[in-house]
Amino acid sequence: MALVQQQPQSRTQAQQKLEPWRDPKQKPYVRVDKVTKKFDDFVAVDDVSLSIYRGEFFSLLGGSGSGKTTLLRMLAGFETPTEGKIFIDGVDMSGVPPYRRPVNMMFQSYALFPHMTVEGNVAFGLKQDGLPKAEIADRVREMLDLVQLGQFSKRKPHQLSGGQRQRVALARALVKRPKLLLLDEPLGALDKKLREQTQFELVNIQEKVGITFVVVTHDQEEAMTMSSRIAVMNKGYIAQVGTPTEIYEYPNTRFVAEFIGSVNMFAGRVVESEPDHSLIRSEEAGCDLYVAHPGHLAPGSPCWVAVRPEKIVISKDPAADAVGRNQTQGTVREIAYLGDVSIYDVDLDSGKRVRVTAPNLTRRTEMPITWEDRVYLSWRPFAGSVLTE
Repeated sequence: MALVQQQPQSRTQAQQKLEPWRDPKQKPYVRVDKVTKKFDDFVAVDDVSLSIYRGEFFSLLGGSGSGKTTLLRMLAGFETPTEGKIFIDGVDMSGVPPYRRPVNMMFQSYALFPHMTVEGNVAFGLKQDGLPKAEIADRVREMLDLVQLGQFSKRKPHQLSGGQRQRVALARALVKRPKLLLLDEPLGALDKKLREQTQFELVNIQEKVGITFVVVTHDQEEAMTMSSRIAVMNKGYIAQVGTPTEIYEYPNTRFVAEFIGSVNMFAGRVVESEPDHSLIRSEEAGCDLYVAHPGHLAPGSPCWVAVRPEKIVISKDPAADAVGRNQTQGTVREIAYLGDVSIYDVDLDSGKRVRVTAPNLTRRTEMPITWEDRVYLSWRPFAGSVLTE
């Protein structure tokens, strides 16, 4: 019998599978529809609408008071929206108590029972549901193997490291097989090195179980590492939703650009606005700023150009192709050597301070650029983003 060769997926098909939000035929798994939450006169969440798709690792990112935890608690059912509705798998959650929602939540404190063993903690919810002992044992064993804690099943929480306790809490949340797992600052109690390691472990576990994760975090690096998409929140509203690349490379406001990573912001006015570029005149930058993307502003309009520090080239010599655009001069005031990169703070002739991040590609004991050096800063046309608010 002849074998039928399967045709490879087109790029569009592959993207729709990995990025369902780009497929108009896909329906959101979680839909937040014009939700507002007020505590007396304080508006914690302000008219938020959001769509999250099945299998996503979705992050709510923001600082203190941004509304991210309140929104997570409304998804869990611990808070009731003042206005608007929340749908999970097409079902309106209005009036549905937390224990009847297809949701589980992992808290920042982990909330493990100190008198129970690891397997006892993981089995607790299943026992409360009255599942047969054999099924409980099988599911607990399967989950402990998934989080690589099978050999620690008889230990108590105080006999585990912080990372191990975090994985016990995760196993306990996943063992009930929720449709949606909510995680409130899940890595906040871990040290930096362990947190970085656990980020990848968490993503691998999420991919294996296939459950939709929604995580609240204030850590930008954490959100960028783990998420399929990020919602950046500010003062109760969503400032931008996008993939980590979209949020970082194409911020839609000054707030998002400054909240995610480090950025240099140059104020100016539009000189040209064409289908393939914008030209911004900036006294602050000390040069004209040429940005290679479709112009959408009227000449004379005020705006800002955001340029990330790693996009800027620092040199003692001018760039030959700059021709008065995207190149300025200044004096090095501060240097930080971090091993893999060096950070330079440069005071421009206009008085504005600019940060540059340069990779250390070769081994050396002396830096080619040092304090008080006069330097040129330049960047390519596609390095900047034009922002209006």
